[in-house]
Amino acid sequence: MNSSDLAELLRRAALAQDFGATPDPFDGGRALRHFPSIDLAVACFPAGGAPVFANVLFSRQHPQGLVAGMAAGAGAAQGIRFLADQQDAQGRSIAWLPEAPGVDWQRLDWLPLYGDSGPTVVAPYPASLLKLMVLVGLAWLIDQGRSRWDAPLSFEGQCRAVRDWALDMTAISCNTATSALVMHLHAIGAIRRDAQGECHNEVQQLFARLGLPTLRLVNTRPDGGWGNAAGAGVGQLQMTAWDSVRLLWWLDPDAPAAPWLPAHAPRLSAESRGQVLRALEAQTLRVLMPERLAAELHFAHKTGTTENYASDAGIVRAVAPRRRHYLIAMLSNLGSRYGAPEARLPALGAAIDAALEPWLESCS
Repeated sequence: MNSSDLAELLRRAALAQDFGATPDPFDGGRALRHFPSIDLAVACFPAGGAPVFANVLFSRQHPQGLVAGMAAGAGAAQGIRFLADQQDAQGRSIAWLPEAPGVDWQRLDWLPLYGDSGPTVVAPYPASLLKLMVLVGLAWLIDQGRSRWDAPLSFEGQCRAVRDWALDMTAISCNTATSALVMHLHAIGAIRRDAQGECHNEVQQLFARLGLPTLRLVNTRPDGGWGNAAGAGVGQLQMTAWDSVRLLWWLDPDAPAAPWLPAHAPRLSAESRGQVLRALEAQTLRVLMPERLAAELHFAHKTGTTENYASDAGIVRAVAPRRRHYLIAMLSNLGSRYGAPEARLPALGAAIDAALEPWLESCS
C-alpha cells in the first residue's frame, strides 16, 4: 500500500458512513443542510517497510473529500488553505449553526490558519483534544527545568502534584485540571501577556521547532482561562489532523524517527515522554475507536467532545502477537448535539482498522 492507496481507503471509509444524512436536532431533526467538516489523517508503520501516511478532508464545499499534499519527509500539509474556526460576539460557534441570517459562510469573516494556495477548508475547533497540546508543552517545560512533575500546584482550593493534574486533564478530560495547568504555564513565565495581549509563548515556540504550523495554543489567561469566555477557545486554539498525527509520531517511542525533523530537533526525556504516554493510555473516553476493539488494540489517545465538535487522536498498537501499528487523528464538527455520529464515528474508526488489518498484520 502507498500513500495514494491509503488516502483512497480513508476517503471511501468516511463516505461509507453517510455522514451527510446525520439528523440535526437544532434544525428540527432534518438531515444536515451541508456535509460536515471532517479532517482525518493516518500514518502507518508496517513492519519492515517505510511509513505510509495520508490526510483527507471533507467539508460542505468538498463532500467527496480532498487529499492533502505533503511536504517532503512527511512535512506540513500542502495544497490546502486552512481557515481558523470562529465564534460570534455571543461566543457561539457561528459556523456550525443551522442556516440562518449571518450564518452564510460566504458572509463570514474568515481568518487564515495555514497555507497560501489550494481549496479552503475550515479547521474545526479541536475541543478537548487541545489538552494534548497543554500536556506536551508542560512536559517540554519540565524537561527545561521550569517545573517538576511532583511540584505542588494549588488551584481552586486543591493542592495536587503537577502529574496528578496532568493525568486528570487527559484521562478524564477534566476542565478544572486544564485550567490549573494553563495557569501554571503562565505562572512559570512560559506564556506572558502585556497590555496588547499575548507577547511570549514557549509552547508555540516548541510547535514551531517541531514543524507543526497548525497547532495553536494562544490567547489563554494567567488565571487559567482557555475557553470562549476567556477570549481563547474557538478560533484561538487550533489543531489539524495531520499535525496532530505528526505530534504523536514525535511522541511514539516505537515509531521510526520523524523524517521531517533534523537530528537536533527537540526531544522529550524518557521520564516526560513516559508521563505523557501513561496519561494518554489512561484515557477513559472513546470517540473514534469502538469499545469492542479494546481487547485487540492498545489506543493511547486524547478525545474531545462538545456540543458542536468531536475529535480523537492517538497511537494504535495491536496486542501481541498481532502487529499493526499506526497513528490516527480525526477532528470534526460532529459534536454531542448529534445522535447518529456517536455511532458513525466509532464505525469509521472500526472500518479503517478493518481495512488496515490485512496489510499491517501481513508485513514482516
